[in-house]
Amino acid sequence: MSTVQSASPRRIVVVGNGMVGARFAEEVARLDPDGERVHVTVVGAEHHRAYNRVLLSGVVAGEYTPDQISLPMPDTPGVNVRLGVAATGLDTAERRVDLDDGTHLTYDELVLATGARAAFPPITGVTAPDGRPGEGVTALRDLADCERLLALARPGAPVVVLGGGVLGLEAARGLVGRGARVCVVESSPWIMRRQIDQDAARTLARCYEDLGVSVHSWRVASRWIPGTGLELDDGRVLPGDALVVTAGVRGNTELATDAGIEVEHGVVVDDCLATSDSRVHAIGDCAQHPGGGAGLVQPGWEQASVLARRLTGQAPQARYTGARPLTRLKAEGIELTAFGLVQEEDLGPETETVTVSDPHGRRYAKLAVRRERVVGAVLLGFPQAAANLSQLYDTGAPVPADRLALLQGLPVAPQEDPRAAPALVCRCNAVSREDIEQAWLDGARTRETIAERTRATTGCGGCVRDVNALLAGMEGGRSAEPVG
Repeated sequence: MSTVQSASPRRIVVVGNGMVGARFAEEVARLDPDGERVHVTVVGAEHHRAYNRVLLSGVVAGEYTPDQISLPMPDTPGVNVRLGVAATGLDTAERRVDLDDGTHLTYDELVLATGARAAFPPITGVTAPDGRPGEGVTALRDLADCERLLALARPGAPVVVLGGGVLGLEAARGLVGRGARVCVVESSPWIMRRQIDQDAARTLARCYEDLGVSVHSWRVASRWIPGTGLELDDGRVLPGDALVVTAGVRGNTELATDAGIEVEHGVVVDDCLATSDSRVHAIGDCAQHPGGGAGLVQPGWEQASVLARRLTGQAPQARYTGARPLTRLKAEGIELTAFGLVQEEDLGPETETVTVSDPHGRRYAKLAVRRERVVGAVLLGFPQAAANLSQLYDTGAPVPADRLALLQGLPVAPQEDPRAAPALVCRCNAVSREDIEQAWLDGARTRETIAERTRATTGCGGCVRDVNALLAGMEGGRSAEPVG
């Protein structure tokens, strides 16, 4: 009598132990806890375990320690993580990855999660001849950058942030919290040009000026002078002991390019997250999908989940179809949420807009509606409206008739739509209100235990307020229950 022996687990190599590579490994460990289907080896160039890069500005601000932003490391037979090891070459014919310690790994499937690095603009003094950051210059992409910045930015010292996008503004707020004197320089007509409209940017700039941050929009840097500051195109010199460059990123695509895999801005992938070589996949900031998603944690984690389900065989039909980005500015004392279509040139005549502008109160709100659905919003200083509108945007539910009351965060009669998706509280981890309520019913009574059960609040941190409010409401409801 013959017996059928089970095949050995398929070998998956993941290059990159950042937020997305680590999430892929975590998802595989969850789906295949005994390592019966696949065996994953993750290689990461950093000696640190994976950590939440989105919260690096919080480390600068002193809100978190490096240990507090560490991500879970799978402890299962099927996942092995090698730290301090970088991939140096890829042979797709032999299905082999060469490593800088002289070893190599063979694979059945390869996952590129190599992320992106800071793009330093071609400005005199910003980079040294060897391409490294110049004297007094740093990016803010990893913990080493954090350490370098904190060594440069002493309390009371002037610091210049080059780039007025989300990361630049978060870094500026963190540096102010450390006691630095900060200037922000943005070459676009206004800060956060991609996410908010010009009127919102004016009010946001005033919020930063209230904190002591000097904002210079529509200005081009011409030269960094170490020990002096940043010279602008109009001849002014902004004093600075340090220059923080947050003016864009470039995908780490060299492995793919050298191996002959199709690369444009990133490694080109389809809905299956496969590259031009069907055994090689790419996720996160190094990947280029038609539906976007690079530069954002939520799409990267969604890609990791989709690919883990595909490669473990749990859901071979899983697809990634694109991102619906939502931006929350993580800056203490400033509540800003933006998503969808908000620029005038993108709205069109068929779009209704409602705007509330209160520069004195440092508040601004804009709602864009098309065919009774939310298609975009900017909300500065309207946290309750931000929570309600982001849920309408996520679920695709019809917009209540009283748009102004909705913007003001006032109670409105909801219009039910049975086709609407569940309302998400934590977009980064796709955690719905129902998920949190179920975790509470199962005994999770604190934000920390909710995070352990659902992962809510462990992404960008923008949902902390909403989760705390839900917990307070549920606890209040329990205390109001009759006794006996």
